[in-house]
Amino acid sequence: MRDYFLYGFAAIAAMLLTWNLHHIFIDLPPVIQNVGAYKIVYMHVSIILASFIGFFVSLAASSIYLATGNLKYDAFAAGVTEVAVVYATAGLALGSLWGRFAWGIWWTWDARLTSMLICWLMYLGYLMLRQAIPEPTERARLCAVLSIFGGVGVTFVYKSIEWYRTQHPAPVLSFRQGAGGMGPGLETPIYWNLLALLFLGTAMIMVRMRQEQVSREIDALRRIAHSHAA
Repeated sequence: MRDYFLYGFAAIAAMLLTWNLHHIFIDLPPVIQNVGAYKIVYMHVSIILASFIGFFVSLAASSIYLATGNLKYDAFAAGVTEVAVVYATAGLALGSLWGRFAWGIWWTWDARLTSMLICWLMYLGYLMLRQAIPEPTERARLCAVLSIFGGVGVTFVYKSIEWYRTQHPAPVLSFRQGAGGMGPGLETPIYWNLLALLFLGTAMIMVRMRQEQVSREIDALRRIAHSHAA
């Protein structure tokens, strides 16, 4: 049954992305089609939002682990964080590409960009910490604490485009404070992309959780083998 959900989520993501990207590149008004940087925004904003959702889900799972001590929540938090880091990496890359189109430069030490880079590095540290500590309970506890600090960083990044008026554009989505807006009908594709990315992320997390389960079973068999050998 779980395989049906996995394949179903992946298929829905593929169909939504294909349909929506076709709409973005073919059906949007000519004034948008002629601005390459504008089209990048549709994926950049969506994938950054998807990464933020993933980081907050990881924070919630990590908090539940600290409250219960159940390692399955730690494993779930790790899987979600891995996917969210992939999305954040893609979001940074697309943002850099957008900057090259719009500003003529690949990067600037803008407060908003820099805070996102620091946040990304923090979660890379989370993943490296998981590899550096072999003892499961200690690893889970330290990673949970780091995930909570990371959530604070994500909140700062999310609000930074409202707090700072620097080179990075002000908010454009209508639900954001101080949003400039994108014009009638131009905002909707962002949400379709976000939905597709959430389905895709869910499928990747399911694969990662299955890998984690197999890894735990192998570790259990290894311990049994060592106890018999002793």
